[in-house]
Amino acid sequence: MSSPETTLPSLPEAFRSVAIPKTGTGWRRLLAFAGPGYLVSVGYMDPGNWGTDIAGGAKYGYQLLWVILASNLMAILLQTLCARLGLVTGKDLAQACRDYYKKPAAVALWLLCEVAIIACDLAEVIGSAVALNLLFGIPLLWGVLITGLDVLLLLGLMRFGFRKIEALVVTLVGTIALCFALQLFYAHPDWGGVARGLVTPQLPDKDALFIALGILGATVMPHNLYLHSSIVQTRAYEKTDSGLRDALRGATLDTVLSLGMAFFVNAAILVVAAAAFHSAGKLDVEGLEEAHVLLKPMLGGAAATAFAVALLASGQSSTITGTLAGQIVMEGFLNFRIAPWLRRLITRTLAIVPAMVLIAASGGKNTVDLLIFSQVVLSMQLSFAIFPLLAFTSDRRRMGEHANPLWLKLLGGIVCTLIAGLNIKYLIDSRGPVFVLGGAAAIAAFAAWVTWGYKEKNDLAKPPQA
Repeated sequence: MSSPETTLPSLPEAFRSVAIPKTGTGWRRLLAFAGPGYLVSVGYMDPGNWGTDIAGGAKYGYQLLWVILASNLMAILLQTLCARLGLVTGKDLAQACRDYYKKPAAVALWLLCEVAIIACDLAEVIGSAVALNLLFGIPLLWGVLITGLDVLLLLGLMRFGFRKIEALVVTLVGTIALCFALQLFYAHPDWGGVARGLVTPQLPDKDALFIALGILGATVMPHNLYLHSSIVQTRAYEKTDSGLRDALRGATLDTVLSLGMAFFVNAAILVVAAAAFHSAGKLDVEGLEEAHVLLKPMLGGAAATAFAVALLASGQSSTITGTLAGQIVMEGFLNFRIAPWLRRLITRTLAIVPAMVLIAASGGKNTVDLLIFSQVVLSMQLSFAIFPLLAFTSDRRRMGEHANPLWLKLLGGIVCTLIAGLNIKYLIDSRGPVFVLGGAAAIAAFAAWVTWGYKEKNDLAKPPQA
């Protein structure tokens, strides 16, 4: 392992490539920081979210809206910590784990993170394939193969600069938001029920806990934590105390605004499902295709088409950020750099193969169940990213004066403990293969942490001088 002092930046082709104007209005400077938050936000409205939100809305109406709100607030907190880690230390979360943990612990965390990336990519592949089938009649298996070409799209965009990627993603996010605004117009939801669902915490049964964990895993996504801590470093802010403070303010505002839009999309998916399906007595929607078919007579052809267009935009935007996260994780944990096109091809292949197997085995049915399962897997991986994140950003040896204050340490500890507690409860309730695998992974990670733990104090890098 390399020493902290010799850590190279992740995504070197984009590092400090976006200029921050030194003059002009405050808004102009803040807009220059806008972008990373929107790249992160697409992970909060990807096809995995669709599966969990549609299932929750169809089965429980508006009752699980509070889960989306709580998950989004947790996400804003954690993503803000990621931005702070990247800007203050100059390391992304993967690099910090590599530099601040001994090798066995870092490798264990890397393997768990790769599992999360494959699960996330699986949802994106399935969602994009379903969207291509709905819009153009392309068979699902062919659609899965076509998604492999997304790698070429990303490689082409990187040649034009990181800002162009951000512009494309913002366009796709805007498309998704407009499509769901249209569906809300046709759905005529019970706004009183929506308000009650947002502020009334409840889990009617065990199935509701399973869906709630899926919503949590689809909202607070492990790979997004690694991604955000890296892409905030694309901004070429002034290397001064005031420049760093400006960067922290800009990144925080970018995170809050972009994840606020993601909350609207997530909530809109569940609200549309509740208004269209639950109200009509259709409590079980087994596939995204079925949801599309049911929407047409209930809300009209325009809403059904908007559903398919938004799904395609969701899958494509998530693909871009997922492949970037895969590169960041491999380079950060292993300090091993390969050609970007090869890394992205490997990431996508690892998702395409299981997607084809699952679709072939199910005959293309029950895509919602597949999506929910992938998001529960993501939820299981969360603790192995958020606890190190909180530890790193709370340590003055790494963060200096920008270390988390006491109130933020306490709030972050509550959020991390709550997420871990919900996952443990699900594992205990399930008592199946997931319980065995999840328990084994948790024990292995905990043993690695305790046995090898942090490096000694004199191995730690000091916070960079402004």
